[in-house]
Amino acid sequence: MAEQDGRKGILVVDFGSQYVQLIARRVRENRVRSVVESPAVSVERIKEINPRGIIFSGGPSSVYDKGAPGLDRRILDLGIPVLGICYGMQVIGKLAGGRIRKSGRREYGRAIVRFRGKDPLFTGIAPESVTWMSHRDKVETLPKGFRSIARSENTPCAAFYNPEKNVYGVQFHPEVAHTADGGKMVRNFLFNICGCKRTWTMRSFIKKKVTDIREQAGGRDVVLGLSGGVDSTVCAVLLHRALGKRLHCVFVNNGLLRRNEAERVERLFRKNIRLDLRVVDAEKRFLKALKGVEDPEKKRKIIGRTFIRVFEESAGKIKNAVFLAQGTLYPDVIESRSFFGGPSKTIKSHHNVGGLPRKMGLKLMEPLRDLFKDEVREVGRELGLAREVTDRQPFPGPGLAVRIMGEVTGERLDTLRAADWIIIDVAKKRNIYYRTWQIFGVFLPVKSVGVMGDSRTYEDTIAIRAVTSVDGMTADWARVPYDVLEEMSGRIINEVEGVNRVVFDISSKPPSTIEWE
Repeated sequence: MAEQDGRKGILVVDFGSQYVQLIARRVRENRVRSVVESPAVSVERIKEINPRGIIFSGGPSSVYDKGAPGLDRRILDLGIPVLGICYGMQVIGKLAGGRIRKSGRREYGRAIVRFRGKDPLFTGIAPESVTWMSHRDKVETLPKGFRSIARSENTPCAAFYNPEKNVYGVQFHPEVAHTADGGKMVRNFLFNICGCKRTWTMRSFIKKKVTDIREQAGGRDVVLGLSGGVDSTVCAVLLHRALGKRLHCVFVNNGLLRRNEAERVERLFRKNIRLDLRVVDAEKRFLKALKGVEDPEKKRKIIGRTFIRVFEESAGKIKNAVFLAQGTLYPDVIESRSFFGGPSKTIKSHHNVGGLPRKMGLKLMEPLRDLFKDEVREVGRELGLAREVTDRQPFPGPGLAVRIMGEVTGERLDTLRAADWIIIDVAKKRNIYYRTWQIFGVFLPVKSVGVMGDSRTYEDTIAIRAVTSVDGMTADWARVPYDVLEEMSGRIINEVEGVNRVVFDISSKPPSTIEWE
């Protein structure tokens, strides 16, 4: 992955933006390696990474706020091209001696930007272009050596450039799809300004991760928390390539799984992939811990704590086991906390991130935590996994517990399993399953009156949730044909005891989340 002069890839500095990994993703989409670090990154660490370019992300702070994240100003003197985005631009302005002030009018959403000349960052872009803004501050006074190279109606300096230091700043967000020419700007920075080469692929990611895993393990054994989903399966195969017999997979049947899921996992890993698999039946333990609990965050944290305790007990029986591996992905991390524990807001705790207990007997190993779901699928294909594994839809770590509104009981689980099985069965037969990001059932403890066989019923409700997405960070509700919904609804009401009503969720993310809890 190294370039001819030894420099490689792009360093992304995270100032707490929820777009930070989207920036890293845009870099990787161009087959260029990216590394994410916090603002505390030292000059020495940057020299060790030896990047061809550096990108400063946006962030929720103002540079003049008390405690606002900053960085070592010597970074601008390393001779490495820098691109600051939004807050990152303002950090550059402040470090270089400019003046940052609150704008008289905030600028959020669509904005037309006019470019002043043919600067390298804007090569091939029309004099005017649609961008996406999200800021309340502005660069009021340019630092010495910088010149303004773009403006919007509300922002006189929408971009600046220091040709001597090869440092750029843009007030808008080129990494988001709403910025019409954002992709061109990113490519201009990567290839025209930084001189990157298209050498980073999933194959190179696997090669590097295998080396990283071996170095982290250091000859000790690893226990993998296996669920059987895409993430943990890809994680298992990747870890097995690096560790061989030193990998021990533990599958916990927590009683919150889909119909026949435990049997499927055993068959896949024992007979097909042939990894060391240990099955733990903990259904009663989980249901006991969840008894009477209705709050979704409490449910997630209870499941997380119980999950880890079960692993600790299982790992205690494995000699030399020091690490607990998980298939954590970036959307899990960013919804639970900032990538580096920074200022971004918690949306909900994921059982393998925010639900972890403070003290744990095993060290964590998360080789996929900086990837999005579609990238993990690519890794799986590169590792030789079949489509029914790599293209399987996401399933939440807390299982059906977060698809049951309110208390989780054995009876409600049985009802939801039966309904969900029908939804998936129809989706696959009607060619809907692989065209949606997720399609599943949700149990609503909302009873309504119905009529069956000339008799009055008063029973529960099942919601069908179907969404389209690329990476799980945003999602739109899927336009499932009415006749498909009709088949799902008819079968659920006729085949599932205790349900007399089916509804369809037409909410997007945001403002909703994909899962209901």
